[in-house]
Amino acid sequence: MEGWRRTRGVPIGRRVVLGMLALGALGVAFGRDLSDAEQAALGVIGPRDPTGLTQLIPAGAGFRFYSVTGSIPRRDAATLRIGVGGLVRLPRTWSMAELARLPQSTPERDFQCVTGWRVPSVTWSGVALRDLLDAAQPHPSATAVRFTSYDGSYSESLTLDQARRRDVLVATTMQDRPISNAHGGPVRMAVLPMYGYKSTKWLDRIELTADVEPGYWEHRGYDVDGWVGESNGRTDDPTS
Repeated sequence: MEGWRRTRGVPIGRRVVLGMLALGALGVAFGRDLSDAEQAALGVIGPRDPTGLTQLIPAGAGFRFYSVTGSIPRRDAATLRIGVGGLVRLPRTWSMAELARLPQSTPERDFQCVTGWRVPSVTWSGVALRDLLDAAQPHPSATAVRFTSYDGSYSESLTLDQARRRDVLVATTMQDRPISNAHGGPVRMAVLPMYGYKSTKWLDRIELTADVEPGYWEHRGYDVDGWVGESNGRTDDPTS
């Protein structure tokens, strides 16, 4: 692919820690201090820290909170619309009710962060991204998919083949409950064979592009291909 460079040669865990520490030294906040109620809802383990730096230390099972902005954005599920556009023949938007009427997938996978923590056997439900792409009819020149968050800062990308895997979802529930705002709801990506940074929270728009466009963390040293490995179901078959 043109337009991006793979990052190789440095173990991703070490690269992440060094990058976070450097940004912390510059005074960049990775999220606001969470209330006790929000921590309980998230399953956060360990002390609260508005910089996010203490949450880099693995501390057992449980989701950790990460945000690249200073607050948690909010959208009303009743009025939220997910746009699908770019290099497609039939651009459109999808409401939560419309997504719910489409065929649903409910895979169960471990969810793993590059910083070391892992939540086993998380059940997700939502629409396979490939179904939304098929409805939009990608143009032949499209080779990649870009996701943007309504936090105004975050973005991610996949190749079109990666995006068409059956374990890549536009997710609306997690653990049999609607995805909370703190977890990236009402709608988020669940790119289950890859590390968590590939699963864009607070999803706003899906765009077909001519080339892979590096996302927020790729510009800060993360690998464009965030595969977890065989334990999380990676195969070379895009239909898996």
